[in-house]
Amino acid sequence: MMQADARQRASVDALAEVANDLAGEFRLQPLLERILRSAVELLGCRSGSLCLVDQVSHTYRKEIDLDEGCQAGMVFTLEEGATGAVARARKPVIFEQYAQVPGGHIRPEEDRYRRAVIGVPIMLRTDLIGACIVFAATDAQRFDAADAQLLQRFATHAAIAIANSRLHEESSERAKAAAVAAERERAMLEVHDSIGRGLATVALRIADAHTTASHGGDPIPALTLAQQAAQETMNEGRRAIWGLGPAGMAGRPIDQNIALELDWVQATSELATTFRSFGDPQPLARNVETQVLRIVQESLTNVVQHARATMVRVGLVYGSDGLAVIIEDDGCGFDPDATANRGVGLPGLVARAVQVGGRVRIDSTPGWGTRIRADLPYRTPTTGNSTSPRLRVVVVHPLPAMRAGLVQLLDQSEPGVQVVAEVGEPGPALEAVRLLRPDVALAGMTLPGIASADLVAGLLQAQPQLGVVGVADPGVAESELREWAAAGARGFVQVDVDSTSLGRVVVGVARGDELVFGGVLAQLGGLPAMDGPDRLTDRESQVRRLVEQGLADKQIATRLGISAKTVEKHVSAILRKGGVHSRTELLARV
Repeated sequence: MMQADARQRASVDALAEVANDLAGEFRLQPLLERILRSAVELLGCRSGSLCLVDQVSHTYRKEIDLDEGCQAGMVFTLEEGATGAVARARKPVIFEQYAQVPGGHIRPEEDRYRRAVIGVPIMLRTDLIGACIVFAATDAQRFDAADAQLLQRFATHAAIAIANSRLHEESSERAKAAAVAAERERAMLEVHDSIGRGLATVALRIADAHTTASHGGDPIPALTLAQQAAQETMNEGRRAIWGLGPAGMAGRPIDQNIALELDWVQATSELATTFRSFGDPQPLARNVETQVLRIVQESLTNVVQHARATMVRVGLVYGSDGLAVIIEDDGCGFDPDATANRGVGLPGLVARAVQVGGRVRIDSTPGWGTRIRADLPYRTPTTGNSTSPRLRVVVVHPLPAMRAGLVQLLDQSEPGVQVVAEVGEPGPALEAVRLLRPDVALAGMTLPGIASADLVAGLLQAQPQLGVVGVADPGVAESELREWAAAGARGFVQVDVDSTSLGRVVVGVARGDELVFGGVLAQLGGLPAMDGPDRLTDRESQVRRLVEQGLADKQIATRLGISAKTVEKHVSAILRKGGVHSRTELLARV
């Protein structure tokens, strides 16, 4: 009895150590070796193997081999060996002698041929993904049901390690693919901006030469300028490919660089130009400054080439949270919807802003000119390449198209967000949250096979600090919204949410806010009225209306011209007067 208790304590300690390893180790081989070695030692043995099964090809591969013939890396069919026997049984198997194993790999002259062997399956939900095999240390040693139960516990940890490693590998591959795509987009935009603008200059100079020659003048000066512009374009193209940014911007404030761009406009066209700067200039991050200048360059090039304008104005507005760049012309205008997917120029403006955590708005009407406004932060938001990690998000929805759409919207709106897993079923969702420890779970509210409150409770049990955001289908019952809120969901969006609102709610919920957007708020009846002795002040009523619109504290502060701290105090007062503890609870009240 004492020996059994000691063995039980040892197994608990070993499993605890393995579980601790699982929390921070994603490399599969070291984890599997640690799991197998612990199991072998607890059974009083010295040799064993751990194999991964490929049911599609009907084979298995020996991943870890402890003192068992150095067969690691070899592949066998599921008709062979102890692993094949486990695969066929799909439950623990025990042989009193290895000689009884069908298609065994140990020769009769070896000691292990006459010794007992035990094997258990490694299951991931209902799928067989591997087997753990242990060989007796002596001819007299036998295995029983208690040994099988102990070995199965280690096999469960092996399954977690394999799932953890696969999820991490998928996340890493997705991050690499995103980085490659971002670099390709950056190079494409840089080459487009540099070469497109340069070729526009060359074309204008050649046109000048043609006009001069047609009037009997000397075209050589204009052709010389065209040649110089072509050489500059080649140089800028090389800098763009290497990511060095525009050659002329180094060492000068952004105001001066924009003024030089307007000098180019005047030199290549008959446009009247105006430049104004408002607010106290703030230092810009290098990559933000580059994108500001590129947005201005692309916008001005479009005006010179296409707008048929008589004037263009550029303004810089230094605000409390970032910089606004405004480019206006009085040209022919265009239909933004009709040109949204054409070429690189206009989509490139949006992509440039998104790369540094900003956004672009393009307003244009045929015959009435164009206005472009880019809002950019002074510093680039946190990304995966900085010392602070990106916000980690798990997307849970039964429809693959919806999952892909939500991921794309987050990619467009929030560079500081990393989607680490996309799952469509409750079980894998809980497993992903438990293994990957995300900051936010963006979850569809109609997941099959599980009640709403149970899903939220399960997600929060797997990760208590998790911010759960419900994605509501049209017509979702109000009772279900309230169930989610009561279970702990901190945010809601509708399935037709735009990228800006989605990014805002994910970041806000990760920060600890409770946010409800769009029609979901209307479905809950808006914010409850507050009359009587706890009636809101005029300022609190203003704040409440903006809360109802889904704005975060900083945005409310900017809208009302007050500090974020003051907004927090007003929100606290609103919650206190409403007798609730959070925004979500306030919205969920009858």
